[in-house]
Amino acid sequence: MTILLADPVVRAVRVLDNGDPLVPLDHAPGVWVREGLARRLDVARALLPSGVDLRVIEGHRSIGDQSAIIERYTAELLELHPAADAVELGRLSSRFVAPLAVAPHVAGAAVDLTLVTTSGAELWMGTAVDATPEESDGACFFAAPVDDEARRNRTVLADALSAAGLINYPTEWWHWSYGDRYWALLTGADHAVYGPVEVPAWARA
Repeated sequence: MTILLADPVVRAVRVLDNGDPLVPLDHAPGVWVREGLARRLDVARALLPSGVDLRVIEGHRSIGDQSAIIERYTAELLELHPAADAVELGRLSSRFVAPLAVAPHVAGAAVDLTLVTTSGAELWMGTAVDATPEESDGACFFAAPVDDEARRNRTVLADALSAAGLINYPTEWWHWSYGDRYWALLTGADHAVYGPVEVPAWARA
């Protein structure tokens, strides 16, 4: 059974931040992640088949941006599930966007990405990046039944990123992380090594 980010067991994981700085990815302009994650993405790129590369769409996300996504998606869910209480809305929402307290993107510990050819054409993965469970009829889940081409490409992505030490959030085939609470829980690590962090002020200017 999939553990969602809203599960209390995720929040219970302690964080001992190791101080890795946020760094810009040289292969993804405008994207910042923790240094340890950046190194692992380089490893994953080297493990991909010839002619295939990663396209990292998003890394670190500010608290404000994370909150805005939660608010927008929760409003959509409330229209679909008007009888749902706050707990159920939080559970449903966490299939697509992490609660603020445990959000890997806010810690600079997660990336949303896909595969591209060396010419920049995106490979078919079964859904667009950021397709919600409702929009995709559940095809955004990594293990969802998808066509053979999408399954092959998802497997290529997973093989490289897993070998580099990242873990996938199973409800989003494109979301991979390292060092956050969810990573610690799934890998059996004693604690998360990345907590919330902000991009340096000079980089936001």
